[in-house]
Order: sequence, then structure tokens, then C-alpha cells
Amino acid sequence: MAFRTLDDLDLSGRRVLVRVDINVPVQGGRVSDDSRIRATVPTLRDILARGGKPVLLAHFGRPGGHVVAELSLAVTLPALAAALGGTVRFATDCIGAGAEAAAAALPAGEVLVCENTRFHPGEESNDPAFAAALARLGQVYVNDAFSAAHRAHASTTGLARLLPAAAGRLMQAELKALAAALSDPARPVIAVIGGAKVSTKLALLGNLIDRVDQIVIGGAMANTFLAAQGIDVGKSLCERDLAPATREIMARAEAASCELVLPRDVVVARALEAGALSAVVAADACPPDAMILDLGPASVADIAVRFGQAKTLVWNGPLGAFEIEPFNAGTDAAALAAADLTEAGRLLSVAGGGDTVAALNASGAAARFSYVSTAGGAFLEWLEGKTLPGVAALEAAS
Repeated sequence: MAFRTLDDLDLSGRRVLVRVDINVPVQGGRVSDDSRIRATVPTLRDILARGGKPVLLAHFGRPGGHVVAELSLAVTLPALAAALGGTVRFATDCIGAGAEAAAAALPAGEVLVCENTRFHPGEESNDPAFAAALARLGQVYVNDAFSAAHRAHASTTGLARLLPAAAGRLMQAELKALAAALSDPARPVIAVIGGAKVSTKLALLGNLIDRVDQIVIGGAMANTFLAAQGIDVGKSLCERDLAPATREIMARAEAASCELVLPRDVVVARALEAGALSAVVAADACPPDAMILDLGPASVADIAVRFGQAKTLVWNGPLGAFEIEPFNAGTDAAALAAADLTEAGRLLSVAGGGDTVAALNASGAAARFSYVSTAGGAFLEWLEGKTLPGVAALEAAS
């Protein structure tokens, strides 16, 4: 994978169009989680330190090509200014004379945020004329939004063909981590794939079978695998109609010498409620009126041993109903085991996906993983082996 970074560009005195992802949650007119905003700071500070003038392009929500006042990026300005510790200006559009004038007047040391690119239909259609209008705001293009790299939009791919282009620090770190995890990993490689539905992970499992040595199947997905083997999973969430596809995955894994690791024991309960009465049973002994809601201690211990024998870990999806205690125990224990090995220098651990990030944060393990991606769809498509348009555009520009 070859692409330019900030180190390859002359930024001094130049306006730098930076595609960022600051599509953050908002409550009561205020940003409620500034994680994505803080993630942009290293790139912006580096550009400023090199004498560049950052002009930020971003989307916010899904306005469908129309101006929607509630989806204005203006709401992000206080959080961005606080994270940067500097002055942030705002342009009420991302193209046109007003935006161009705001970009031209941007003083050194300050940052300009342009209004939601998705207020224009040309963004999502990757319209060349819209991309050209965006390009008039700057002299250099930097893509720092891996989380939007699976979209072939004007601000993620079109601009890379019009201006000298490079990856920002966040994009650079993401691509480096993913390459280390899948492109040329230290072996053995183990993957943890969890979540509710096998149907959403078929492409992912199909790609990983040929790339990793073991795949731990967790969450309600494991119920579908158990049921496909004729095991009664009671009232558990289960995609019984996917039994043929699940058995095909198992056959492919066996042919590829990729071991699928299923639960040895499970935690069951009659209700998915906080503090519900629960019990640990063998994976093939779920009562008919109960649900499997987490991995049991023997399963977690088995996973921890496997982590200790691996060199690289890729994680996507929780191992149980982690949002509700006590069904977070399996995910928490496995995550902390991986974090301990990572901290000891024995394991490269890369994780991503919305529920995954939430689960690892809740366990307290996220900060000790090698890399945790906040890019949900893009991270999943990368694991599925798909080409990401935003990354391909940077490679073509190098």
C-alpha cells in the first residue's frame, strides 16, 4: 500500500483542504461525545505547525442533498475549538464565493470549518463540478477520515484527483494498523467475530477464513453456529434459516485449516434484564425456555489461552449482551486478557466497529489495545476485503 502522508507535502503558507469525520452525537444542542473531534487534532496541529492553513470539510447526518438547519456543522465549533485550544472560524457553505472568501481570508494559526458537504447533492453523487468547486477552497488535499473512506463521494475521492493529496495522521495510523493486522501479520493470527447476526458477517467470515488461523465466534452469532450443528439453543436469538450457509462456512474453514472456536459453556437466563437470574451451562445444555446471553467462564478461559498463543488479534463484535449486566462479563474478561498481553508486548491487537468500541470502552480495555478504530462501516468493509474508494484515491494520487 503506497500513499503520501503529511511528510511528503509542502504545506507552508498553503490552504489545506482536510476531509475529517466530525459526525458526532449531539444532545441538547451540544456535542455529547467529542471522540472523533479529538481524533482530528494531531493532523490539524501538524498542519498548523508546518505553516499550513486547515480548511475542514465534513458531513453531518443525512440531509439528503438539502439544507437542514438541525444538521449544521456549527454545533461542532465549541468542541473543536476546545480540543484544539485555538480559534475556529465557520463558513456557512462549503462552495461558492462566500466559502472561497472565507478560505482566502483565513489567517495563519487558525482553522476554518465549512458547512456540511451533504447539503449539496453533488457530494454523495461524486459530481465532478461539485468536487471542482470544493477544490477552489484550497491548494492541497488531506484525507483524515478513514471512517468515510468506503464512500465514493466528492470530498473523499473526487478531490484526490484534483489536488496534491495525502493521508492525514489518523488515516495513516488506521491504514498502518490494518496492514499490520491483515496484510502482513505476525502469526498466529486470531480473530474475534461477535455480534447479533451471522447474516451481517458472511462476507467478513468468508474473507477471514483465508487470512487468519483461528476465528472465535461469539455473541448471538454463536447460537446460529450451534443450531446449525443440531444443538438446541432454546429461545436464544438465532438465524435458523442460515443453517446451510453456516455449515458452508464451517466446511470452508476446515478446508482452509482455519479453526472456528465456538463456546464451551454459556450463560443463560429467562429474561434479558439487568440483574436477571442467570446460570452457567454447557453450550449444548440451554434449557428450552432460556436464552444464551453470554459466554461462560470455561469459554473465556479457552479464549484467553488462545490469545496467549497468538501474535496478532483482530476483533469485531461483542461476545455477549454486553450492554446489560451481568451479560458483559465474557466480553470484559476476554478484552482485558487481550489488553494485558498487548501491554506486555506479546500481542498486536486491532479492533473496530461501533458495538466493539463501546464494549471495549466499557470493559476498560480499549486504551490498552494496539489500535481501536472508530470507523464502523469502513472498518468492516476493509475486513471483508473490499476496496475502499477513499483509500484507493490516495493510492492513485501517490
